[in-house]
Amino acid sequence: MLLEQHIEELRLELNASVDAVERREIECELELACAELAVIIADQDGTVSAEPPF
Repeated sequence: MLLEQHIEELRLELNASVDAVERREIECELELACAELAVIIADQDGTVSAEPPF
């Protein structure tokens, strides 16, 4: 839940940001957080294994 809250906060920051550099930084951080959440969900669903193949 903490990661989902962080993503929501980043989205709110992005909507409130007017500076182009700051927006890009927030977009990058948001993209990474969303990717991390996707990996966690896929691992929990059994869609993908987060462990190395060897």
